[in-house]
Amino acid sequence: MDIENKVIAITGAASGIGEAVARELAKRGAKLALSDINLNALNLVADDLNALAVECDATSEDSIQSFIVKAESLGPIDLYFSNAGFGTGEPSHVASAENTVWEKNWKLHVMSHVYASRALLPKMIERGSGYLVNVASAAGLLAQIGDAAYSATKHAAVSLAESLAIGHGDDGVKVSVVCPQYVNTNILSLSEEDRARDLPGVITPAQCAETIADGIESETFMILPHPEVQAYSEKRVQDKKGWLDNMRYFRRTLLNEKGSVDFKKIFKL
Repeated sequence: MDIENKVIAITGAASGIGEAVARELAKRGAKLALSDINLNALNLVADDLNALAVECDATSEDSIQSFIVKAESLGPIDLYFSNAGFGTGEPSHVASAENTVWEKNWKLHVMSHVYASRALLPKMIERGSGYLVNVASAAGLLAQIGDAAYSATKHAAVSLAESLAIGHGDDGVKVSVVCPQYVNTNILSLSEEDRARDLPGVITPAQCAETIADGIESETFMILPHPEVQAYSEKRVQDKKGWLDNMRYFRRTLLNEKGSVDFKKIFKL
């Protein structure tokens, strides 16, 4: 896809991956409509990029529909970048997170993509063109230790993207799913001091965004900002027992004295 002069709508654009993608696509000539629940922060990004800013709660279908209508003031949406996520971890055992946490994971990591697709697909199918890019996670191909709700819903997000590609590729609708591993954003739940360090396996939002933009231009379905995830994913499929054994060992290395996962240990802090 040639990004120049394309109308692109982005959710979660006030910070993190969403902001970085907005900046990268702006450099490549896109016409941007940006949304986020944090309107004050979003306005700073939008003003800098001469983009449309719209307040939007990605867990609400009405809010997403409203954003899409406003974004279409720039023209038909050529590409919709569905980007939102959060993680809280689990208090103790794998099923210990409260229902509200599981429900928010489901709404933000799965239904936000469904709501956008539901609003956009009829128009894209009618004109025979369009592009849906859904941000999932490497956890959607592997697993996030200590956060089953995050992992389960990111797996669902990958599956939804596959269904979109299978169901509507023949209609001219392109689909990509983005599966980064660790990106230096607030979702790492680290202090600013820790995030300023050289963290193993962690890339910057700008590095992630450049890979994403390249993937969009080449119309790659599975965009992997961390290339090593491909090998991990293949190992998971080819040797399930070995992969589970290795993941259990890795989990043991992350436990604190109370028996809970200490996420700082992932980054050797």
